[in-house]
Amino acid sequence: MTLRLYDTATRTVRDFVPREAGKVGVYLCGLTLQAPPHIGHLRSGVNYDVLRRWLTVSGYEVTFIRNLTDIDDKLLVKATEQERPFWSIAYDNEQILADSYRALNVLPPTYEPRATGHIPEMHELIARLIETGHAYPATDGSGDVYFDVASWPAYGSLSGQSPEDMQSAGDAPERGKRDPRDFALWKGAKPEEPADAYWPSPWGRGRPGWHIECSAMCWRYLGPEFDIHGGGLDLTFPHHENEIAQSQAADLPFARYWVHHGLLSIGGAKMGKSLGNTLDLDYVESLGVRPVELRYYYAAAHYRSRIDYSEDALREAAVAYRRIEGFVQRAAERVGAGQLGELPAGFVAAMDDDLNTSAALAVLHEVVRDGNTALTAGDDVTVRTTLAATRAMLDILGVDPLDPVWTGGGRADDLRGVVDSLIALALEQRAQARSRKDWAAADAVRDQLKQAGVVVEDTPQGPRWTIGEQD
Repeated sequence: MTLRLYDTATRTVRDFVPREAGKVGVYLCGLTLQAPPHIGHLRSGVNYDVLRRWLTVSGYEVTFIRNLTDIDDKLLVKATEQERPFWSIAYDNEQILADSYRALNVLPPTYEPRATGHIPEMHELIARLIETGHAYPATDGSGDVYFDVASWPAYGSLSGQSPEDMQSAGDAPERGKRDPRDFALWKGAKPEEPADAYWPSPWGRGRPGWHIECSAMCWRYLGPEFDIHGGGLDLTFPHHENEIAQSQAADLPFARYWVHHGLLSIGGAKMGKSLGNTLDLDYVESLGVRPVELRYYYAAAHYRSRIDYSEDALREAAVAYRRIEGFVQRAAERVGAGQLGELPAGFVAAMDDDLNTSAALAVLHEVVRDGNTALTAGDDVTVRTTLAATRAMLDILGVDPLDPVWTGGGRADDLRGVVDSLIALALEQRAQARSRKDWAAADAVRDQLKQAGVVVEDTPQGPRWTIGEQD
């Protein structure tokens, strides 16, 4: 079975056939840097990281581009409100985003371009569009340049909307537009905006519109045509619709597949900065949920499904992951960590079926059950094979407990060495109490550890401990 992906443009699940055999180019719309990332943004990073890992293990050489929008209207508003340079705000939020992605084991992209680093490419695209009659400079002296929506008959095909039913683009005053639906490619400098938020251009000093940046960066790093364009479902219109129109009107074939992920909501409403209902990684960790467990929570849902966040659901996912983690740790203690094994056929089929991670996890849980049965029976051969298969599946999802990313430090593990030492001391006290048959004292140590969230299990190899519940 070959990989099949849901393509928003055709509204079908299609066989994935890359433009060039053995190679895949992927572009993911990244974060606009007016504020720190919330857990909805981080879902996007994890979803496309799983796609990238699956493409890689399937034998493709992947070029993965994830952009950063470091200039836009909202960012300039923040700069004025905070009396700070816009680029200072963008840079701070970029660092927080990078730290969050590292904490979640999201692989770094092949390149991570910033919008402000690609002004010349944007100018070239805009000039092409003007020359071919698909764009025009405003005649009101504003310095704005607009894409002429009426000049592109296919406009609306990605989102399934009819241009006749569309409202104003709303990204610039309508006085300079021929048609309210036309969208800005270049925005002339405005007196009320920060004085440093502009670049020279053939149409006057100004800055890029939101949409042109992605077309320019796709072209720069992936060429005129590439394989997969990704982003949140909320970007389908107008952002991705506008990208297609301006790119193809500039004679760039652009993306062959459009892959959109579902949003993360809270209380039924989209999680968003403007709504004030955002939660970040620090908040999740304050609940006692580790980044690896948050990543598992994301992966447990199909990437196209909506996740309605709740603490109960997050904690349930954390408990489920800890059971898997417990098996991996017990098995590794028994037979050694070993190497990653072969992926079960059912897991491969699920992942090839539009990255059906929920079905893939069902296969994983079945293998873990077999492994636990083998541990109980002392069947080391089966323990070894099930551990290898389990770790291979978890590696695709980025949550292998024995991956050095999770065992070698990081935000959630900075104090691991200290905790290990303190718990080891408590367990030594318990062992001494048991050796003198002071069962009450031994039980008291165990109970106090349990109250602190540490579960002690007596094994033939000695006591071992885990964080959280263990049934």
